[in-house]
Amino acid sequence: MVYIIYQSPGAKTAFFKFNEIVNPQRQFSEMLKIVFLHPDLGIGGAERLVVDAALALQLKGHQVHIVTSYHDPAHCFPETRDGTIPVTISGNWLPRSIFGRFLALCAYIRMLWASFYTVFLSDMQPQVYFCDQVSICIPVLRLSTRVPVIYYCHFPDLLLASHKTWIKKLYRAPLDWIEEKTTGLATTTVVNSHFTAGVFCDTFKSIRRRPKVLYPSLNFRSFDRECGNSLSSVIGTKQVMDFVFLSINRYERKKNLGLAIKAFGLLKSFLGDAKIHLIMVGGYDYRLVENVEHYDELQKLTSSLQLGDCVTFLRSPSDETKTCLLKNCHTLLYTPDKEHFGIVPLEAMYCQLPVIAVNSGGPLETVEDHRTGYLCHPTVEDFAEKMKYLYENRNLATKMGERGRQRVIEHFSFNSFSQQLNELVGELTASRT
Repeated sequence: MVYIIYQSPGAKTAFFKFNEIVNPQRQFSEMLKIVFLHPDLGIGGAERLVVDAALALQLKGHQVHIVTSYHDPAHCFPETRDGTIPVTISGNWLPRSIFGRFLALCAYIRMLWASFYTVFLSDMQPQVYFCDQVSICIPVLRLSTRVPVIYYCHFPDLLLASHKTWIKKLYRAPLDWIEEKTTGLATTTVVNSHFTAGVFCDTFKSIRRRPKVLYPSLNFRSFDRECGNSLSSVIGTKQVMDFVFLSINRYERKKNLGLAIKAFGLLKSFLGDAKIHLIMVGGYDYRLVENVEHYDELQKLTSSLQLGDCVTFLRSPSDETKTCLLKNCHTLLYTPDKEHFGIVPLEAMYCQLPVIAVNSGGPLETVEDHRTGYLCHPTVEDFAEKMKYLYENRNLATKMGERGRQRVIEHFSFNSFSQQLNELVGELTASRT
């Protein structure tokens, strides 16, 4: 029951009584319980987004909980380890692959179990579900409850999977169909960039609603802390380094990390004895065959170019180490082609590093060409040319870094992300009421 008090000028106070009034603004301020479903809570851009979304809603006064099929305290973001965000693991007993294959099928099965567990075996009873990466859980959530579901599509999985052989096409056909149909069942679909929104509409033609865009953000506080270690101590070398290039990405072939090494090799041939260095930082999971294989491939490439003393490889460093690298290196190299968003360029720009990135995908929306860095063709020559120019023009590199930090603060703040996500959750619960 709701009472409204109204008093007009010069009149007595009047009381009006209504059985129910739906006020979306009031709904925004209510504490809600939001459950996140994520397949593998490790270290990566998708995991960072999920953790930041949970933190954002938590700071708005909501209660959050993450359900996942895998979580390793030794390989995760600290907020999921120290109790800041409650995490429940369900389905880890299910296989992650079958003889190293069928990863997508196993991910579907594990996510199905996680959704069944959340709905039927747990007492969570949320007002909103937030899921991402694997959409197979959506029909379970929608058909078993009346709770609205937000699906965050980082990128259509069917475009990331291989379809080269007829066997792979046969294997992927039902999975691709399921992905499109289940994605369309979400109450609201959100993507990470306008680039991804366009790809989403072109790929999932049966889904007529255009997804909303919610840019990932940075929690500035995690990058504002002091770095007590020198760059030499972080990477374990006593070499004198005049200019240091940095690459941060998972050790996966699609990230095109070899481009950074080859461009650095070409730059080295231009500059001769210049004291330049390249640090390759990557998310690494020993359970993933591709991570292990590609890490070895990159090391062999470095040796073949005789760059062994000038290139350092780091695997899954701590957040403190990553922040220290971003604050002490001079330029970021971002090599993925058609990357759907890419949080690393934002991290680098906030730490005042100019960014040299491929001129496609998310970087077109985050990096301002010739102002906060350079957008290049994915060729060794183009990257090496821009690397050489910044090496020879340190003042310009510094100015680009300053402009990059200001751009991130203005357009990609955690406060803006939190407000947009909170409004989205409020609209869903208000419309349901």
